[in-house]
Amino acid sequence: MANKWVAFFSQTGAEICDIAESLGRWPDVIVTNARPAAVRTIDSRLKDRKIVILPNKPRPVHYNTVCKGATVVTLHGWLRIVPPTICEKYTIFNGHPGLITEYPELKGKDPQVRAFEGKYPIAGAVIHKVIAGVDEGKVIMEERFNAFNLALDDLFRILKDRSLYMWINFLKKVL
Repeated sequence: MANKWVAFFSQTGAEICDIAESLGRWPDVIVTNARPAAVRTIDSRLKDRKIVILPNKPRPVHYNTVCKGATVVTLHGWLRIVPPTICEKYTIFNGHPGLITEYPELKGKDPQVRAFEGKYPIAGAVIHKVIAGVDEGKVIMEERFNAFNLALDDLFRILKDRSLYMWINFLKKVL
């Protein structure tokens, strides 16, 4: 039997779609949190997929319901802090668009914007294990590149491409 993959998103879910199409395998469970339609647009490739909608601020019972039996849980723009009890109970990985191995100050929200505004010479993304501290878990993979003189849109595009590359390679190994 294949490993059970649960994927969470709070924004569009586009990264999950890109990964799934590249892998030729969709998550067994796709989860999002309830947010007003004006706040986001869910990727049209998810329209025929069953999506579990949790409250905007889910409690441990909600995570346990959707993660039950999961071998791997991935976060793709999940804009919520996962409760410590859930971090301990499940194997959870997060993609982070900041090179926190080089610049620990890029932990938290909007690291790519902070790196751009700070004119960081090197940019990158990581996949890390999720633990109770925000972006504190062990880094499993990283991608880095020269960010000198990049426009913000180019920085976002390259980070997206590098993140997809990492997720695809990582999930090929664990699924």
